[in-house]
Amino acid sequence: MSSNSLASSSELKGSMHLLAQGKVRDLYEINNSTLLFVTTDRISAFDVVMGSIIPNKGSVLSLLSVHWFKLLSEAIPSLRTHFLTLELPSQIPSDLYNQYQNRCMQIRKFEVFKIEAIVRGYITGSAWSSYNKDGTVCGIKIREGLQESEPFPDGPIYTPSTKAVSPGDHDENIHPDQAATIVGIRYAKRIEELCLSIYKYAAAYALERGIIIADTKFEFGLDKDTDEVVLVDEVLTPDSSRFWPASSYRVGESPPSFDKQELRDWLKNNNLKGQEDVLLPDNIIRVTEEKYKEAYERLVGRSLDDDTASYTR
Repeated sequence: MSSNSLASSSELKGSMHLLAQGKVRDLYEINNSTLLFVTTDRISAFDVVMGSIIPNKGSVLSLLSVHWFKLLSEAIPSLRTHFLTLELPSQIPSDLYNQYQNRCMQIRKFEVFKIEAIVRGYITGSAWSSYNKDGTVCGIKIREGLQESEPFPDGPIYTPSTKAVSPGDHDENIHPDQAATIVGIRYAKRIEELCLSIYKYAAAYALERGIIIADTKFEFGLDKDTDEVVLVDEVLTPDSSRFWPASSYRVGESPPSFDKQELRDWLKNNNLKGQEDVLLPDNIIRVTEEKYKEAYERLVGRSLDDDTASYTR
């Protein structure tokens, strides 16, 4: 495996305790207050993990998240995030530095709220399907007469979802009132305020760089010592967001996106949707890698290759 690819972090289990393993990310405990957030190059589609990896995907997701954490902390002074540093902890053996550099964040340890905070600026995807069915999105009544991919007329909307707990479970879209019953009214209000503020800032920033953020997902945690809501997980990446190129955006159409749409289309066309460990053809791997890289470079304004070379221990 080349140094710019990481399929598994299993070699770290001997030096740190693995707390959780997701489709793409692995979470290790460094100490009682600090975790290591490892983003591999694994890729999933239709809720299953593929048998191939996308080179540099982990670096894109980690470095782009860090870029946003820094921007957002400056733009929204009241916002706290879990990010500490890109430096690798001493527990990682030196012979693995190159493999893990740029794919890991040291983060503060917080209790994560059991909802996902989704903000939608444009009506598309499941929101468009729901709107066509009964004129609502997550139980929120939306003005009649909208076309697919049109901006919501009254501005972006907050549409939380539950978090899947067990393998095979799926997130469920819920009304904001239901989210308040899960996390508490005061925390729910703060989460809604923060995610809408973050989205509005990020959407304007991205649009200046030729990208429309149609919708995105945030996660938040609670600092029990200060009783503050904290932004956690990844943020505003192609995995957690729907990015459209502004140049090809048209109301009434479903634009192409900077994510794994080529992969999804290939799986559907080859009757492989929902199958695990599918090996991907070279052209799908290459196109997907290029999409992630282009999104990064547009938003950050620098070459991914230059950035991965400059972030050293």
